Amino acid sequence: MNALQVPYLKNLDQNTPLRDISVMLDGTPKQELVYAPWAEYPYHPQVQFSMAHGSDAVFIKYFVKEKTIRAVNNTLHSPVYTDSCVEFFIGFDDEPAYYNFEFNCIGTPLIGYGEDKLNRSLLPQDITQQIKYKSVLTNDQSGEYIGWELTLLIPVSAFCFHNIQSLKGRNCVANFYKCGDELPEPHFVSWSNIQWPQPNFHLRQFFGSLVFE
Repeated sequence: MNALQVPYLKNLDQNTPLRDISVMLDGTPKQELVYAPWAEYPYHPQVQFSMAHGSDAVFIKYFVKEKTIRAVNNTLHSPVYTDSCVEFFIGFDDEPAYYNFEFNCIGTPLIGYGEDKLNRSLLPQDITQQIKYKSVLTNDQSGEYIGWELTLLIPVSAFCFHNIQSLKGRNCVANFYKCGDELPEPHFVSWSNIQWPQPNFHLRQFFGSLVFE
């Protein structure tokens, strides 16, 4: 099971411009999504992320290189996992429920909360609108891959089923994913490994640990 210590940046909060957060995360150590847990889906795009938090928000930046991209879904809570999609799942304390934050490469969100894959409550629009994103296509000199980056600012108010003022000092469980169910080469890769017979990211028992400084 993976573990990550999330640095605290005292000068950043949810009002910090995304361009500044993006640059800051460029200099933060990157984590790699190294696992492709299911042999029938061997394609493994290059995916890294960096993460930090401030007084009232979490900051994540994904760095992706893949053969093709798809961005069909552009409305809130549409099935972004069928597109070129990155995901962040997080659970607090010992509760069985957890949040899923899913975004395609143009930043369309699908966000919910619940105890398993089927029984989830979608976050209301007034909450999801507080999340900020910056999506950028990057050039790959070899022409072999399409590169894209997604910077996310998730205020702690997005954890709306909890009363959280700050993540400072908290221990949580989490996993990070990249998928693309309807791409020419469907794939499912993860940060913390999943030992399950078929693709399923909604398995809290395989989440890694996050320690927020």
